[in-house]
Amino acid sequence: MFGLSPPHLQLLYDGARKWFALGCFAATPLVFCINVPMGRHTRTMQHSIFLVDGKKSWIIMELISPAFFLYAFFNAPLSPGTGTRSLSLGSPQGLLVGAYLIHYLNRALVSPLRTPSRSKSHIIIPLFATAFNIFNGSLLGAFLSSPSAPQQSAFALPSFWIGLALWAAGFVGNIAHDEILLNIRRRAKSKGKAKDDAGSTTEDGHYAIPHGLLYRYITYPNYFCEWVEWFGFAIAADPRLLQVLASGKISLPSWSTVTHGPSSAFLPLMSPPWIFFATEIVLMLPQAYRGQRWYLNKFGDRYPKERKIVIPFVL
Repeated sequence: MFGLSPPHLQLLYDGARKWFALGCFAATPLVFCINVPMGRHTRTMQHSIFLVDGKKSWIIMELISPAFFLYAFFNAPLSPGTGTRSLSLGSPQGLLVGAYLIHYLNRALVSPLRTPSRSKSHIIIPLFATAFNIFNGSLLGAFLSSPSAPQQSAFALPSFWIGLALWAAGFVGNIAHDEILLNIRRRAKSKGKAKDDAGSTTEDGHYAIPHGLLYRYITYPNYFCEWVEWFGFAIAADPRLLQVLASGKISLPSWSTVTHGPSSAFLPLMSPPWIFFATEIVLMLPQAYRGQRWYLNKFGDRYPKERKIVIPFVL
């Protein structure tokens, strides 16, 4: 596998886990300060040579994740000597693999192909997303094929079923709220303009105030539902972190351990499912914050002032 010995594969895994997490956390302040150059934020750079087709680039960059996930899973780099791994869809691992692939089937193919239009993106977006998906897909595939992944006994754990239920609720909620946005675009495309519920038109095509379901409470319910989805996935895949948090016995590493210590000592309970959940929050929360400001500036007094950003009644 990869032409590396088991100790070197473990070293590669630990290093990727550590620096992927640190890299995403380091990018958070930057994402808070700038508008991510995609969608509505590319309207002022329409003639830039660095813009790429939004729909095609999205499909390509999102397909990277399941491709690397499956490669790592079936080659099982953390389970040396087992050969190419088989997959039983009725096992805990099989259910988690299925959940991951169902999400990306929708995210990479179904959703963009059903989108009437998608604005161009700056080339930096698919490049960054490709790097993110290579790391994330590989780490998750390696973890779920390792001895640390849920075994048959996980079926007896309430945490496994609670996690899968949260994943399913988040997945359905994500699709439902995305459908509300898609309907705005469909109406804009068919009528040549977008309208809010009061009947007033927006100035730019398919942007209008979304309403319905959790849009009553927050501006980005699709983000919130995706966080619920991957929080549930992490609980089902590796409940150890919650167990330690509940016991109150967790300790944070020193800065010297983080920067100079061995990669294996970097937050050992932060397995790839939890890293994915954490990096989603730190990278999406700044976008939600800036998106809320955009809606308020765009629609002024028409925008519901009671709406929080991304967590109902909280934030």
